[in-house]
Parts: sequence; structure tokens; C-alpha cells
Amino acid sequence: MIEKEYLKKLAGKLMFDMNDEEYETLQKEFDVILKNMDRIAQIPDLKNVTPMTFPYVHETAKLREDKVEEDVVLSVGNVLKNSKHNVHDQVKLPKVVE
Repeated sequence: MIEKEYLKKLAGKLMFDMNDEEYETLQKEFDVILKNMDRIAQIPDLKNVTPMTFPYVHETAKLREDKVEEDVVLSVGNVLKNSKHNVHDQVKLPKVVE
């Protein structure tokens, strides 16, 4: 099981915190993930399976065409109206790396 202190250290690096109950829930979720990873590792001959790099590999899978719409232009004011912190018509974000 992943230690709660380790999760708190990682959360600090990502600049967020949770209460103790949320950390306990996260520990349980990681426990399930790690158990599933152990199960996957037990699949025989797994090293000879080609990894899937894209979920739509079947030739009948159809993806929509991207369409550029020239007449849709967002104004700076429209873009920034939902942003809490703006500097010189740009969105200011908190530093997220050490």
C-alpha cells in the first residue's frame, strides 16, 4: 500500500492538498490499481503482445473530419472573461513545477 505521507508529498509538489479522508480513499484506489497491474503482469506471454497506440485501429472505425470554420473568431475579452487572473491580455497560471 502506498503510504499517506508519500501521497501528501506528491500532492504538495502538485500544489494541492486534501483532507485525511480523501487521502485514505486515494490509498484504497491506488491499492486496487496496483492489484490490477499485478494481475496484468501475470498474463502469459504478455511481452509478445504489440501495445495499442490508438484505440481505433479497425479499418471500419470512422472518425469525423476536422473542419476549420474561418468565421468563428473569439475576441480576447471573450477568452479572458472566465479567467480569474489576467496579465496583459494573457491568462496567468500558477507555477506547477519546482
